Amino acid sequence: MMTEPILKLGIPVGSLQKATIELFGKAGFHIADSERSYVPHIDDKEIQLVMLRAQEMSRYVEDGVLDVGITGYDWIMENGSDVIEICELAYSKATSKPARWVLAVPEESKVNKPQDLAGGIIATELINVTKKYFAEKKIDVKVEFSWGATEVKARLVNAIVELTETGSSLKANNLRVIDTVINSTTRIIVNKQAWKIDAKREKIENISMLLNAAIEARNKVGLKLNVKKEDLPSILKILPAEKSPTVSELADSQYVAIEVIIEDAIERSLVPALKRAGASGLITYPLNKVIH
Repeated sequence: MMTEPILKLGIPVGSLQKATIELFGKAGFHIADSERSYVPHIDDKEIQLVMLRAQEMSRYVEDGVLDVGITGYDWIMENGSDVIEICELAYSKATSKPARWVLAVPEESKVNKPQDLAGGIIATELINVTKKYFAEKKIDVKVEFSWGATEVKARLVNAIVELTETGSSLKANNLRVIDTVINSTTRIIVNKQAWKIDAKREKIENISMLLNAAIEARNKVGLKLNVKKEDLPSILKILPAEKSPTVSELADSQYVAIEVIIEDAIERSLVPALKRAGASGLITYPLNKVIH
């Protein structure tokens, strides 16, 4: 009996680690020992899991050490990796918005635009992308690698290029953003040779579908309610729906049951409105996955 090929999957260690493991859990893949091992256990015998820094991921995927990996668009661009991008995963450690690598200077700096930095020194971890950014603007600067704590170095050099999601760290260090160098979201990337193997490609597509379904479900809840048929038109006017609500007959022929998916942000205002419009038996419940 032939066995399916093992899929070598890399997930990021560090700032994205917790959010990624929680996302896999919502998608139905449970990961254990992630705090103690760089080769944690996943409850899927067709997957071999490895944890790596996001900065390195695309290189290992391109070289075929990994079949598939999860990393940021920023590091794909920084490494210049020749990989296949399967999809974007709209999640991060803090928000669902793209992270930004920004050009920042101290609040007291006289620099107001990138051109003011001509002849200066820029510190960053994102060396290649930053060099390309200034080259495209035809601004001559020296770009130096920063080993961390880049915000502190803003007062030792002329400017920094640093990653931010909320901007809170920059504000705390009295830094001012003068431009965005690159926006970055999390991507699923695949080795080109692995993508040609039918079983691996199908497995990757399945994982991608389930992870995106888990993201889609993150800010939604399911809603069930009963309503008299005579009140149905007014209830339907109140209800939002992905396409249209599911309406089912009940044993009591005077009533129907309605089921719908709604944004959790509107639940607290919608449920009382439905109750006042005649709905009864209202139930809301969390969702793990929503697949369109």
